[in-house]
Amino acid sequence: QVQLVESGGGLVQAGGSLRLSCAASGRTFSSYSMGWFRQAPGKEREFIAAISLSGASTNYADSVKGRFTISRDNAKNTVFLQMNSLKPEDTAVYYCAADKSRYSYSATWSETRVGSWGQGTQVIVSS
Repeated sequence: QVQLVESGGGLVQAGGSLRLSCAASGRTFSSYSMGWFRQAPGKEREFIAAISLSGASTNYADSVKGRFTISRDNAKNTVFLQMNSLKPEDTAVYYCAADKSRYSYSATWSETRVGSWGQGTQVIVSS
């Protein structure tokens, strides 16, 4: 499995943008589909985006569709989450996740699909 480290969180005003990065260790990064989850205060962790091994396929939760973009750079072992038009309800800890199986992709993920989690990065959107 891969080890994941997120960065790029912070405080931003509503309507602003942030770009999260998730750096993965190991030489097998390109064989895993990747995802992003988030957990808001007092709520369960929720799936928000997934990307296939090559990056050709992506999928988003309805709550972020059209505002967030997931991408990956396999040469740099990194997956990104570009977040635009941020809203206060986007405030959460954001987690990067790697599929537990290699050479597999699903458009939507439950937590049971995750093999590795990052430590999380806090995003706060002020109104």
